[in-house]
Amino acid sequence: MKKVDVLLGLQWGDEGKGKIVDVLTPSYDLIARFQGGPNAGHTLEFEGEKYILRSIPSGIFQGDKLNVIGNGVVLDPILFAEEARALSRSGHDLRKRLLISRKAHLILPTHRYIDAAQEALKGSAKIGTTGKGIGPTYTDKIGRTGLRVGDIEHQLEERYQAAKERHLALLRAWNYPVEGLEELEQQWMEGIRYLQEFTFVDSEHFVNESLHRGQSVLAEGAQGSLLDIDFGSYPFVTSSSTISAGCCTGLGVAPRHIGEVYGIFKAYCTRVGSGPFPTELFDEMGERLCSLGHEFGSVTGRRRRCGWLDLVALRYTVMLNGATRLIMMKSDVLDSFDTIRVCTDYEIKGELTRSFPYELSNEVKPHYTELKGWKCDTTQLTRYEDFPQELRDYIAFIEEQIGVPIAVVSVGPDRAQTIALHPELLP
Repeated sequence: MKKVDVLLGLQWGDEGKGKIVDVLTPSYDLIARFQGGPNAGHTLEFEGEKYILRSIPSGIFQGDKLNVIGNGVVLDPILFAEEARALSRSGHDLRKRLLISRKAHLILPTHRYIDAAQEALKGSAKIGTTGKGIGPTYTDKIGRTGLRVGDIEHQLEERYQAAKERHLALLRAWNYPVEGLEELEQQWMEGIRYLQEFTFVDSEHFVNESLHRGQSVLAEGAQGSLLDIDFGSYPFVTSSSTISAGCCTGLGVAPRHIGEVYGIFKAYCTRVGSGPFPTELFDEMGERLCSLGHEFGSVTGRRRRCGWLDLVALRYTVMLNGATRLIMMKSDVLDSFDTIRVCTDYEIKGELTRSFPYELSNEVKPHYTELKGWKCDTTQLTRYEDFPQELRDYIAFIEEQIGVPIAVVSVGPDRAQTIALHPELLP
């Protein structure tokens, strides 16, 4: 029986997971998303075109592969229809290559209002959500009052009205206005009709039966490990389990059937929204990283906060995920830097530690090691042997600190700008 390989982000998201899923997809039969909602924003570039995926797995561009939206995902019919139709117009017809789990939960129109109301109630302590209703949908899931894709086949209207009334009662109690709800509901029902053109499956059976048939499966995570609901920088986290354990519950796969875990990280760090960020740069250097890295959210357009690579956090997420292969993205963004800093330790109350703390408060001070920059354009390189020595030293330093090999380095956004350092470690 085959095992499921997992690919996920090791930082605060936006690591470039979509591109790497696309690059690895030819080696797999099935690509499956196991958590998250339409705030994922996976950006892919190839053949001069740019695509942004929110809910659809990034393997969809490889024509002969099946893609699955798993039960751990929350799905907005409005945004799904927009995304799928846009891909269809570009020549990618999804109906035969995309399956949707009946157990995936539906984001309702009123979830968006609840999301906005809860952020407003938090005031200055707001989390900085994307406002797409993802958190409230997961809340209903845990509260056992949610609607699932399978409900489209079973008394949807009755169940929808009951959920809507519960939500409206909450919004009335918060005195939060719901202008535009009727129009949003019309779009939602149109999205539901569009969803019905796709095949719904009991994805836990489908994935496990695929493994028993000897087919290879790649599980695709969304967001990043430091946004995990349990192990991230709580409460500034997402509402699902973003680490490799989430693959088991998000697809219905037993732990013993997990194979390789590909952990993706940027050569520096970024974060969107509120929350602690120990290595964040507030100076010209941070602006430079943002500008060179085009660090703006693909879904929201929000500016990403930028800082140096944090190895304390990276060690932590490598441990949590059991990462067996590392993939470093956007090393080319550092091409023009004279000196590159890397956080190797935290100082907390005068003591150095390499352990990720319970809370990332203002008392956490990063301790840096300085490395020499390579000061050359790497975007046209195609072999590790052509890397400047300083970039090789940067890679070796990270590998020595983390204890896991870096199998791939990305030197640009195009799928062709992806260099295998250890081809034997790839599928």
